[in-house]
Amino acid sequence: MEWRDTGLVLATRKHGETSVLLEVFTPQHGRHSGLLRGGISRKISPHIQPGAQLDLTWKARLEDQLGSFTIEPLKSRTAFVMEDRVALAGLNTVVALLHQCLPERAPYPEFYAQTEALLDLLAQPEVWPVAYLHWELALLEQMGFGLELDSCAVTGSRQGLVYVSPRTGRAVTAEGAGEFADRLLPLPPVLKGLAVEDDAQVLEGLRTTGHFMTTRIAPDLKDGALPAARAGFVDQLRLRVDHNNAR
Repeated sequence: MEWRDTGLVLATRKHGETSVLLEVFTPQHGRHSGLLRGGISRKISPHIQPGAQLDLTWKARLEDQLGSFTIEPLKSRTAFVMEDRVALAGLNTVVALLHQCLPERAPYPEFYAQTEALLDLLAQPEVWPVAYLHWELALLEQMGFGLELDSCAVTGSRQGLVYVSPRTGRAVTAEGAGEFADRLLPLPPVLKGLAVEDDAQVLEGLRTTGHFMTTRIAPDLKDGALPAARAGFVDQLRLRVDHNNAR
């Protein structure tokens, strides 16, 4: 049994004296693991950092076995994040969510393409948080919990959408919210793709997506909670907003 694909590194774990268990996210084979011999060597280890992109060949005698990888480096993203705490925290969040949320060996080719495009924006700090927010919306959709933000759940209007129902994930206008407005989640323009480069709005949007990540996805994850990396990313983004407001 053998296949070849491209993939993004999600995690590594030492195995034996010289090898690692390598977990990657690929377009055609989904989240997939395999043994990488010599993975702890100085020659290989710099190329298998989280977010790195690899050309992969996987081999096993039978399809359901762990199998082994051989790799060729395609792209390293380490240099993009070492000097930007927000980008580093965001990268750690992406790989942690993929590691915990995606079922093994289930292909998500379109979502893989979105993820690769997101990581390619790491070097652009002004647009990275917005791109991450929309990636999180896409993750919710892939997991079967997509939000409906095009029209009001109460009035049907497509204008004046300012809230999201925490129960249904549908947009609501101020008129439709009425006396229940204080129970609803914010729907900032950036969450609808109507504004960019606004970290404060991104934080509002992450509050909303975070509610659904926590209530719909987290219960099925290890320990019933989102990876700590996500809270770290939100904290780093909030620090950047506070720093910019203090100027």
